[in-house]
Amino acid sequence: MWRNTCKLLSNPNYNHNLLKSSTYPASIFNVVYGWAPSQATHYYSSPSSATSGSLELGISSRKSDGVRSFSSSSAAVPAVVDHLSSPLTSALQLGRHYSRCYWELSKARLSMLVVATSGTGYVLGSAGSAVDLAGLCWTCAGTMMVASSANSLNQVFEKNNDAKMKRTRLRPLPSRRLTIPHALTWASSVGVAGTAILACKANMLAAGLGASNLILYAFVYTPLKQIHPVNTWVGAVVGAIPPLLGWAAASGEISLNSMILPAALYFWQIPHFMALAYLCRSDYAAGGFKMFSLADASGRRTAAVALRNCLYLVPLGFVAYDWGVASGWFCLESSLLTLAISALAFSFYLNRTTQNARRMFHASLLYLPVFMSGLLFHRVPDNQQSISEDSLGRITELEPIAQGSENFKSGNQETRSSTGKQARSPASYASAAPFPFLPAPSYATS
Repeated sequence: MWRNTCKLLSNPNYNHNLLKSSTYPASIFNVVYGWAPSQATHYYSSPSSATSGSLELGISSRKSDGVRSFSSSSAAVPAVVDHLSSPLTSALQLGRHYSRCYWELSKARLSMLVVATSGTGYVLGSAGSAVDLAGLCWTCAGTMMVASSANSLNQVFEKNNDAKMKRTRLRPLPSRRLTIPHALTWASSVGVAGTAILACKANMLAAGLGASNLILYAFVYTPLKQIHPVNTWVGAVVGAIPPLLGWAAASGEISLNSMILPAALYFWQIPHFMALAYLCRSDYAAGGFKMFSLADASGRRTAAVALRNCLYLVPLGFVAYDWGVASGWFCLESSLLTLAISALAFSFYLNRTTQNARRMFHASLLYLPVFMSGLLFHRVPDNQQSISEDSLGRITELEPIAQGSENFKSGNQETRSSTGKQARSPASYASAAPFPFLPAPSYATS
């Protein structure tokens, strides 16, 4: 076999380009031979290099049976490996492609922020210091699916607008990496699954809040962006619902205390989006969106709205402390944090430049996780709140009893003063003390 190969290579009529064209990837040579050349055709470049090629391959020129069998089978092994690895490689590439598309279609980083607010609401709404980790995980999973569905529907409806904007033109739908039916199938599937998880693993109140928020975001906020600048405030309502969802999933109800974190999220989103809308004014105008900053050429009203909503955040720390949700330390920390972002908003109001708007935007990104972390760290468990409420209730219950005993003592003193030194039967004292509902017997004076 080896002699025949040498004769074939030394034949002047043999087409050496045939072997040169048979270039295999280095990975296949690494699997078959245990080494990875830069180019497989280097060892078949000329007939005179056949022997040196065999030496470089580590194959002895001795004509043993092992060499003959290796030489005869080596030509077929790369083709077999190539045939087996190509479907696996294609499947991996396809999975990587769709994973990337679904990640972008769901706006995964924004959805994870929504999950963080929902999880914070769940912890705050949990009774006592212990938190149901299984319930927390199911709530976060359902929230993630619902948020992914809402964001996917948002991109489906805004495909043409996204194609006109530099910031969004490379998304899966404008770049045609996914089709609209594919995106709709994905959005509906995860939306239904997320709502079902919230209904089965949490409660119907949480599922209703999730479904209503999906509808509000995809079918109200999204088309409103092309109609009226009020869309920013509607979007703030959408962002304030997830922590309320988490609280409802943990406690099964919506109380006054559950409104603190949603209020913070509502007022936080206004300066956040005002800064973003100011930075991306040309992009939003090219996309056909009706943003508040586009009707404000000087940016003064935009900065004023941002500053006003930053100031609305100042009393929330005291409210959380006064209502027993967090300790006094959170009141102090929240006030300092809110005053810091208000100072940046005031700087943007005085000097409306891109640099100041960017600073306020970055400060808003830092504000929310710090605020939620402080609220979780300084939260007061419900059992401590119930203990204080019970003790307060017992005090109020004891007050009428104490007043009754005082009235009883004053009544006895009046009775003694009216009867003077007149002797009375022991039954009269017995009827007055153990049985106050019986009238005291009267005795005729002799």
